[in-house]
Amino acid sequence: MYDPDVAGPLDRLTAPPYDVISDSRRRSYLDASAHNIVHVDLAEGSDDPDAPDSRYVGAAEQLRTWIERGVLRRTLPAYFAYEVAFELGGASRWIRGLFCAMELEPWGGRVLPHEQVMAGPVEDRLCLLRATRTHLSAIYGTVAGPCAPLTDLLDRTAHARAPYEVADREGSTHRMWSIDAAEPVDAWLADQPLLIADGHHRYTTALAYRDERHAAEGAGPWDRILTLVVDAGSQDVPVLPYHRVQLHGETPEGGEPVAGLEEAMARVDDTSGRYATVSRGQDGRLDYRVHQLLGGPPVVRALHDEVLDRTAPDEALLFTHEAEDADEMVRTGQAVAAYLLPPTHPDRILATVERGDRLPRKSTFFWPKPRTGMVMMPLD
Repeated sequence: MYDPDVAGPLDRLTAPPYDVISDSRRRSYLDASAHNIVHVDLAEGSDDPDAPDSRYVGAAEQLRTWIERGVLRRTLPAYFAYEVAFELGGASRWIRGLFCAMELEPWGGRVLPHEQVMAGPVEDRLCLLRATRTHLSAIYGTVAGPCAPLTDLLDRTAHARAPYEVADREGSTHRMWSIDAAEPVDAWLADQPLLIADGHHRYTTALAYRDERHAAEGAGPWDRILTLVVDAGSQDVPVLPYHRVQLHGETPEGGEPVAGLEEAMARVDDTSGRYATVSRGQDGRLDYRVHQLLGGPPVVRALHDEVLDRTAPDEALLFTHEAEDADEMVRTGQAVAAYLLPPTHPDRILATVERGDRLPRKSTFFWPKPRTGMVMMPLD
């Protein structure tokens, strides 16, 4: 983990997960500090892992230099309690979880995926993991719970002053505490399946890397992955939507007209199966409509089954968790339509998985997300 006495304040060193950082935000994190984790997680350079100027080689060299100079320091094995305080819907809220090293196992046992993965991001993360031999960021998973001993441990820990604290650019405050590795966390969570909330590509990458190292060296630290575990049975975990932006193809039909974006977002509802669309009407003005689906929640699954898989193939879609961004793309002519979705709940995602289904890619935006760089896990 970082040593702030050497590296500087944590707010200049940490960042969101790599896959939610836009190009402009990436540059701002690179400029924030020469030691910002984005210099490793999204390093600059060639995409060819065999090239001398490969960004993967550069990332590994950067990480090695930071360790030699004391920017990063090793800690004794431990768990870490993690809390994020945030505002949502005008209310102050928080979620708490535990960073741990979770044993890797194939999908479908006690580790439950809910989204499809793509080959490109997996290959990118695998090249980075081969080079750095470090889990730079944690996957984020929820257990159905409630797990009373875990809740009690986190509550007791959070009463103390946090030695690690970061305020992010969205106004959320991240706090972290070290917890003795002797706590019987494994026993508390042994029978609790973990639903992957964020990190499907990183988990898939870790499985592939484990298999490579097994073939060469057998068992080792690569049998585990850095994981933030959150008990969804004792906490209200926000699951925000990824709205769909349609670049070309058929425009939406039907629906009930509404006045604008604000009313459209107020009417979408996961329980009753309502989503909204933005497109251009015959007069050229933006047309906002609310639509009803036949299938049950989560809306994103029913929307693809009943509409999008027929009218908008995957290559026609972009994804954003900001409704205003989706609206703007239609307004400026970059897209023919936007599909606006409601939030959902981990229970509904779990029910989808348990019936043998998965959600389309970029279906859920679990928020807030843990900061990359707060704690890392070397595999040497």
